[in-house]
Amino acid sequence: MKLFEKGPGIGSGLRDLPRHLNGSTIASGLISTIFGCTGPALVVISASSSVGFSTADTVSWIFGIYVFGGLLGLILSLYYKVPISGAFSIPGATLMGTALAGYTFRQAAGAFLIAGVIVLIVGLTGLIGKVMKVLPLEIVMAMVAGCMLKFGTNIITYTQKSVVVCGSAVLAFLLIPRIFKKFPAVLAALIVGVAVAAATGSFGNMSSVTYISPRLVAPAFSGSLILSCSIPLAALVIGAENAQAMGVLKAQGYNVPANTMTIASGIGGIVSGLFGAHNANIAGPMTAICSSDEAGPKEGRYAASVVNGITFLAFGLVAAYAIGFVNLIPVGLTYVLAGLAMINVLIQSFRDGFKSGKYKTGAFFALVVGVSGISILHIGAAFWSLVFGVIVSLICDRKDFVKEA
Repeated sequence: MKLFEKGPGIGSGLRDLPRHLNGSTIASGLISTIFGCTGPALVVISASSSVGFSTADTVSWIFGIYVFGGLLGLILSLYYKVPISGAFSIPGATLMGTALAGYTFRQAAGAFLIAGVIVLIVGLTGLIGKVMKVLPLEIVMAMVAGCMLKFGTNIITYTQKSVVVCGSAVLAFLLIPRIFKKFPAVLAALIVGVAVAAATGSFGNMSSVTYISPRLVAPAFSGSLILSCSIPLAALVIGAENAQAMGVLKAQGYNVPANTMTIASGIGGIVSGLFGAHNANIAGPMTAICSSDEAGPKEGRYAASVVNGITFLAFGLVAAYAIGFVNLIPVGLTYVLAGLAMINVLIQSFRDGFKSGKYKTGAFFALVVGVSGISILHIGAAFWSLVFGVIVSLICDRKDFVKEA
């Protein structure tokens, strides 16, 4: 088995790039960037803030996922001439809002690095199939749905506390895309929410925003955090992000370099972890946008992922300003925007957890354990959600494991 599938090469990708850069590919690349740099960035910032990390820590985190995620997409799309986009696991970011509570930023970096190592080992050894038989996608996604449900309930909680500002953002999210077709709903909520916050005097002063450099982080390792963070994060990268990206590419008729995509996601996780950032990997949603029919003729759609990769990289380099701006937004509005950004991910998680009807009892227990937020032996709910989900399925859904075998 070849570890890396052969492609046309970066030289070929660069030579043909100018003739494939057109309105369709540029628009698709920018749409995927707007999607990735609005709601998902807010989710990461919200998660970092909720566990008490500093602004400098958050800058380094944002830098790591966007710069290295962008580089992954840029390199792989040029080498294979396939619209492969890199970013980070959005559900994984939501898990961090609970999994990292009580731990230091150095310990978080260590857990992120270990998650990258796990993904890399799975890619190098070709163990994807075996891992997903032991840890079914249904249970993984039910765990995600349970652990991140609070993002959804935050929409209601904080809108009740700030009806004018947060309510305006929610209305903009619901109404503006119906009036202006294809206008990103989260971007509409962000613009209107900030405008109303400024008009009511609850928005901060931009003069206080300063540049902060990202930094390398000396990782520290915590066994309990590796269990509650690294393993669930690696499962999401392999079972959700990579699987979704591979699925959409296959549906569009591309030859999918599955091994390379998994190995690259592992390397991305290790490198980004050294900056205190959770896994930079192949991104399902961004790959779906860049590989869609709207990106133009099939052979040229890789240019959309190139545009996406370059703009992600640029966003990561100015992360301090982006975070400084978000820090001026009222806290309640930030939580509401993060919740709005997670609606589709939550819906997808519930659907993937229960649509197939397989492992349904285990998926239910994974869901409720995730919602409970329990901690046993100082290990967070995400890990126990997977453990109890698999154990219950082995007892109650045994026939589904037999069918998979």
